[in-house]
Amino acid sequence: MTISPNPVHLDSATQSLVDALVASHGTAERERIERGVAQVSEAWRDEDGTQRDLAEFCMARFVAQGPQLTRLLARIEGALEQVHGHLYEMRRTLRRHSDLAGDEFPGIDDMLATFDPAPDLSEQMYRQMLGFVVLLNFPREPLAAMLEQGASWDSEAWARVRIAQHFTARIPKELADESRRINHACQQWVAGFHIPVGTLVDSTGARWFEKDRALLTHWIVREEIKGQYNDSAGVTRQRALAGVLARAIDGSIPTTVMDRTNTLDWDAQHNTLDGNPVRGDIMGLARYERWIEQFALAQKYDRHYPQYPTAIARKFELAREMPQSHVEQLLTDLLDHPVRKDLAAFLRTRLGRALEPFDIYYDDIAESRPASELNAAVRTLFPDEKAFERALPQILRSLGFTPADADFLGSRIRVEIARGSGHAMRPLLLEYGAWLRTGRLKDEFGWDGFDTAMHELGHNLEQLCSTFFAPRSSLRGVPNTACTEAFAFLYQSLAKRVLGIEPEGGAQRAFAIDSVQTMLAATQIAGPSLLELHVWRWLYANPSATAAELRTEVLAIADRLWTRFYQRDFGPDPYRLLGAYQHMIGHPLYLADYTLGHVMSHQIRSFMQGKDIAAETRRITSIGRLTPQLWMQRAVAGVISAKPLAQDTATALTLLTR
Repeated sequence: MTISPNPVHLDSATQSLVDALVASHGTAERERIERGVAQVSEAWRDEDGTQRDLAEFCMARFVAQGPQLTRLLARIEGALEQVHGHLYEMRRTLRRHSDLAGDEFPGIDDMLATFDPAPDLSEQMYRQMLGFVVLLNFPREPLAAMLEQGASWDSEAWARVRIAQHFTARIPKELADESRRINHACQQWVAGFHIPVGTLVDSTGARWFEKDRALLTHWIVREEIKGQYNDSAGVTRQRALAGVLARAIDGSIPTTVMDRTNTLDWDAQHNTLDGNPVRGDIMGLARYERWIEQFALAQKYDRHYPQYPTAIARKFELAREMPQSHVEQLLTDLLDHPVRKDLAAFLRTRLGRALEPFDIYYDDIAESRPASELNAAVRTLFPDEKAFERALPQILRSLGFTPADADFLGSRIRVEIARGSGHAMRPLLLEYGAWLRTGRLKDEFGWDGFDTAMHELGHNLEQLCSTFFAPRSSLRGVPNTACTEAFAFLYQSLAKRVLGIEPEGGAQRAFAIDSVQTMLAATQIAGPSLLELHVWRWLYANPSATAAELRTEVLAIADRLWTRFYQRDFGPDPYRLLGAYQHMIGHPLYLADYTLGHVMSHQIRSFMQGKDIAAETRRITSIGRLTPQLWMQRAVAGVISAKPLAQDTATALTLLTR
């Protein structure tokens, strides 16, 4: 099946070349020729040759539709698979010690992590003409065309589009080097941002953390807040921990706390040391200086993407393949939905008090189990991460995978402990497996490590299925990160089932609980998702902003969004919790994928009710890398929407409040 190209406009200098190619290959090829010549001309530079060289290249390398074009596609597809696959595996190995906890080698690990064996790959693809062969013969389709026409394309047509997307921009080596350095530095800053809490006190003056404890911000601070709901002193501790996030957000953590020299009681809520206001050195603007670095880097990329001239456009149209307006409307619809008022009333009844800002993190309504009990349940089955790794085939069997699939997939996942937050890494070549990185307690795996591992297992299952079972190599993977987050959330929701401590009440009640928990999680992250988008818009409107001005605007946007979407139910927020997420520094414009992931995950789970979850996981993740909307239509026969989640939440609240 062929693709209907969008019309292109050629100047007179290239029109004669087009005419010569049409004369050689026939009028049926005119649209492809015009598109190909335009794409090559746009990327061609003086150092690539003269206009005569360009014309000779096009005359020699244009391939008409038919068996030869199919052969060309297979050749290029196989070559790119090997080049990108081996480089990916090399880079993963080079980053290994930088990513993992333990066995640190200061200076050397960072050097290896930022070493690139092919720093000018993008440029060499053009210098050695491979990029021009692709652009001459395959269409670089805009998102609008993919959305309008993609449903009619077969796998070969999709492969042509995906291959051409490898050559969306021509990035200079110097910029690629700078990008690698800045991104690594920002991610390492985030991974290393552990706030010592041994001197932290709550409003009663009590310390409750061990002396040497430090919490990775924001992730583990948030998890500690969530872990206090079953403790009699929980609410005072939650306020203190929310104060820790507030100090991280506005940069007012005392330096003596961060360097562990402080011995005085630190009240983070009021930012006092032994009752006296903090004076002297504080963390300051470090967080926002890194944010500015990321924005400055994005600006340098802007000039190389004339069709996508901002980081926002590239994230939505290239990476996410969803229109910005669609995603923003989905986030707003989710936060504006009337069911949230009923949901807040449900939470107030459950907690027995008025809601406070940190209650946006409350999402475990299944049952009241203290952290010690959850840790004990994990300890019984998985005393450490290697026990979890060895058990993966059996875990997959218990979730419905066939013995063959359970062994095949489970044996291809390696479990390791991350230096920062958990993450998963896919194989790009069939001879490799997937990496699952999670956290752990000091002397055991623990609930937090296991819960994170189940999230990352969902990523790994998507990664392995979409690699080994995809229609062809250029269609491996899923459309965007929101799609893989959908499976991560799906399998994380099964964590207690794996431990054998699922709530009683049957499948209907379990689905009701899951619906409410997903709605809570989705609406919690939707606010930070909007904040990040608003901040980047502000940065583009104020490109000379300083770190101090950025901090002021982030706090102001947090206040506006909180007032608009959260204050009715959770009261005023003195902490500015919507600004807490560290993804904004290490992985810019990523947060909306979590919200989309929750929404899509629920649609998939809703679709899977009464079906074989393992078989459906394999089927859906094997569809191939289409656009997210088309992928969802083929996965669950519906478009991406917040309505199913909101409607199921309303039904669930009726059931749970009987």
